[in-house]
Amino acid sequence: MRKFITGLCLLLTTTTFAASPEAALDARATRLEEQLRCLVCQNQSIAESQADLAMDLKRQVREMLVAGKSEAEVRDYMVERYGDFVLYDPPMQTGTLLLWLGPFLLLLGALGAFFWRLRQRGKAPADTMLDPAELARAHALLNNDAPHTDKPA
Repeated sequence: MRKFITGLCLLLTTTTFAASPEAALDARATRLEEQLRCLVCQNQSIAESQADLAMDLKRQVREMLVAGKSEAEVRDYMVERYGDFVLYDPPMQTGTLLLWLGPFLLLLGALGAFFWRLRQRGKAPADTMLDPAELARAHALLNNDAPHTDKPA
């Protein structure tokens, strides 16, 4: 019985040590895959995407890591091949300035349009104003004081 337990412990230890480099590789690959954008989906990382291109990129990332490339080398290769857009966190450059400033410009534009619209609502054109007789008739209709007529307006 003692030999059985010793053998079982040795087997488990060997399996743990054998799986450790694979687990480290998986962790590195997953960390890198989460930093790379799926070029088909564009709103998912290649780790999340099930697109064919994302699967190919995952396989390529893993092969490059197995070949001994560092994460920086793999990332640089992907940027060289697909451009800065492949990164979820692109570097601040003149080419990526729109990516960094675009959301703020859109927010400013939306706020400007909102306040412009509010200002325009406050200025009622003179031709839409009701004369006193029409205004009195409208109040009467709202208060149900006027007789209902079947004549079209």
